[in-house]
Amino acid sequence: MLTEVIANRYVAPLHEGGSLPGLVEADDLGTYVVKFTGSAQGRKALVAEVIVGELARALGLRFPELVLVHFDPAVAGDEPHQEVQDLLRASAGVNLGMDYLPGARDFTPEAARTFAVDPVEAGRVIWLDALTVNVDRTVHSSNLMIWPTFGIAPPRLWLIDHGAALVFHHRWDASAPEKAYDFRHHALGGFAPDTRAADAELAPKVTETLLREVTAQVPDAWLADEPGFATPDEARDAYVGYLLARVEASAAWLPTDFPSREQLAAEDADRAARTERGRPDWLKRVPDLHGKPAAEQDWSVHLE
Repeated sequence: MLTEVIANRYVAPLHEGGSLPGLVEADDLGTYVVKFTGSAQGRKALVAEVIVGELARALGLRFPELVLVHFDPAVAGDEPHQEVQDLLRASAGVNLGMDYLPGARDFTPEAARTFAVDPVEAGRVIWLDALTVNVDRTVHSSNLMIWPTFGIAPPRLWLIDHGAALVFHHRWDASAPEKAYDFRHHALGGFAPDTRAADAELAPKVTETLLREVTAQVPDAWLADEPGFATPDEARDAYVGYLLARVEASAAWLPTDFPSREQLAAEDADRAARTERGRPDWLKRVPDLHGKPAAEQDWSVHLE
């Protein structure tokens, strides 16, 4: 089961996260990025974080350790933002913490130009995302981190944030296990990912035994109100059954066709050009205040 810790200091909210996670220090001397049960994404996002994160680790992918964080809103009594305080007060009890990676940086399109990803590793990450229907690891939002090892070894790619995965659990009756998704714009699609090799390697490892071990990590309280299931264990059975069926149907959903990084750049440029052509004339003449100082703008055409 996941290790349980007690939060003893709320360091800061992380405003760049859509769920407004927070950096928290705990009684085990660890520092964690905590996602709260009171966030707008709800507990399903935390269920996805546990299942996909623990599955990733079991398959040998790099993913930070997860812990269950007992959180008392009183430890954040000095937090000045009302929005954050409301979230924390709604999250008293057990929340989900992910080990903080100090010094890590986002895997951005700019970073991707200088950071090489092996096709085998790229294929394995994409295979996991396709299996778990993670629609939030794109070229625009990679949810990947580059973590330096300070001279011990080359920097490594780490997976984070799987709250948007397992989209089928939002409508259990409307998503067939063999359904394919468009992963052409995956963050690692430009690295010649070998997804067929990943399928041959990883599919046999995703067994009923492994999935039961993974789903057992989810606290009962986060599954207790799952519509359509009488008990948390019934909900766990549904996750196990769906993911097993999806593994068996991998030939139907395995992503194999990815545009190159050059093609993606060309697509973005074409999309921007089409958007510009569709803008009304008056909007096209709005000055680009980010391109040069206001004093250097030619305002005459806007004052006709």
